Amino acid sequence: MLRSMSRHLLTILIIGFMSSLLLCGCGQGKPLYEPGVLRVNLGTEPPGLDWHTSTDTTSFDVVSNIMIGLTAYTNDLKCAPSCAESWEVLDGGKRYLFHIRKNILWSDGKPLTAHDFEFAWRRLLNPETAGQYGFFLYDVVGARQYNTGTAREPAVPLGFKAIDDNTFEVRLIKPAAYFIYLTAVCPAFPMRQDVVEKWGDRWTEPEHIVTNGPFKLTHWQHEYKMEFTANDKFWSGPPSVKKVKGFMVPEQSTAFALYDNNELDFIDNRSLATPDVERCKKSPEYKNFPLLRGNYLAFNCKKAPFTDSRVRRAVAMAIDRTIFPKILRRDEAPSGTWIPPALPGYSARDAMPFDPAGARKLLAEAGYPGGKGLPPIEVLYPNRDDVTLTVEAVQDELKRNLSMPIHLENTEWKVYLARVAKDPPTMFRQNWGADYPDPETFMNLFTSYNGNNHTRWANARYDHLVEAAEAEQDPARRAQIYSQADHLLCVEEAPIVPSFMATQNIMVKPWVKGIAINPLDLQFFRDVQVGPPDGAQSTPLAPPSTLSSPSSPSLPAPSRSPSPPPPSTSAGQETRNR
Repeated sequence: MLRSMSRHLLTILIIGFMSSLLLCGCGQGKPLYEPGVLRVNLGTEPPGLDWHTSTDTTSFDVVSNIMIGLTAYTNDLKCAPSCAESWEVLDGGKRYLFHIRKNILWSDGKPLTAHDFEFAWRRLLNPETAGQYGFFLYDVVGARQYNTGTAREPAVPLGFKAIDDNTFEVRLIKPAAYFIYLTAVCPAFPMRQDVVEKWGDRWTEPEHIVTNGPFKLTHWQHEYKMEFTANDKFWSGPPSVKKVKGFMVPEQSTAFALYDNNELDFIDNRSLATPDVERCKKSPEYKNFPLLRGNYLAFNCKKAPFTDSRVRRAVAMAIDRTIFPKILRRDEAPSGTWIPPALPGYSARDAMPFDPAGARKLLAEAGYPGGKGLPPIEVLYPNRDDVTLTVEAVQDELKRNLSMPIHLENTEWKVYLARVAKDPPTMFRQNWGADYPDPETFMNLFTSYNGNNHTRWANARYDHLVEAAEAEQDPARRAQIYSQADHLLCVEEAPIVPSFMATQNIMVKPWVKGIAINPLDLQFFRDVQVGPPDGAQSTPLAPPSTLSSPSSPSLPAPSRSPSPPPPSTSAGQETRNR
């Protein structure tokens, strides 16, 4: 309740500032930008910065700019050397030797070593950590047994170790072509044992956290703003911008107004409601590009009536997926499969067809003719304008085609994440962004052992297919196995209803250079520059229809004491979920 009230207070303050600006024109004459400072909207408070327990997009966006791993993604989604200056792939792909750079320092000046990776990976797998990305390392010898608690060291030695300060060895159960991608993702980043053990749950606070990336977290005003300053100890030199200011404005229309008034330099979907996208598409500041991010409706398969696959399949058949791009108007692609069309294993045959008559027949067979006798059905979703549009469309489709009454409930981001992890309602809206460009990152999500699978659905045949595809070395055969698993997931059992593949919509001010565009939606700010724009100013946008003039609010600091810092552990976030 306190956090909800504080968020409303922030909105009231912003609206008050807006009114004063419109009346007195106080914003006139203000500089367009702060040289060397990038201002962005995080959208919400990061649930936590412990990269072993925080798996949502907001937290990952922050961690990815203050930390680096063994490798790093390039914009063409290849793995480039990072903490590891080189690596060797031995024993037919079952052993990796990573050679750690000798000039990498932590932000407190201490040298980074291979032992920092050994500690971090063991902590990620430790069941007591409750890290939902432990499955990331299941290809490593002994990792699954240790993470699931079926065995402990030394009975099953873990297949990774620091041979010396600058050599990190990893041994795999089987060759896995996608393994190198995992070394570039947040959960596999190194971690300082002395810092974690000294500060406990508060080790991620600005005064305690020690990092090795291009930026340092120097300020965290909870529910309002985070600030990151350039790390002068970064191994390849400090980034171009001196500071990044990350504000936390959950209302898309308010955030867009701030951008329109030059209070933000870069915004994305978190700050662009559908009406704003419509009117800014012709601006040279606007860009749209497809993402490897699937949106879906999920069932709690342990709660009636969705314990019956016929009811789940009926819901899947009763939703016309073509409605989503029509209401969002951001060039999304309707999708009935979980594997995106851009990845191996995709087949249109694995999609559930839109068939209202067939859906009604299935519902009747399950004992609910015309929707009679259905228990109360709730759809939980996070509080955001575009998400509200999609769940309201689902509500209308199910009422019209199945006479299924749906109650919608929205909550703030952290409450939503915690509830979905602890006790999911009958239905909930989710999305999943790829961690790496391979179908495994999508298909592994719904295995029975994946900590991010909140559907409570477990299917031994599905697990077997996914594991067989992971081990398959022939690309054509591997794609075929993934297709079989996708059909089982989306048509035969339907614990989820894939809805659409997302796009990213961004606006970038002309004085900002170096904003990345890639289908994984990775945004690293180390190469960004903020300075005088080249050439003429961009075409101005039309004034927002909700305002009486082009002026819009400055972002005031909250007139309250910062709320207590959140715990460093946060249960059950969806990875790269917005």
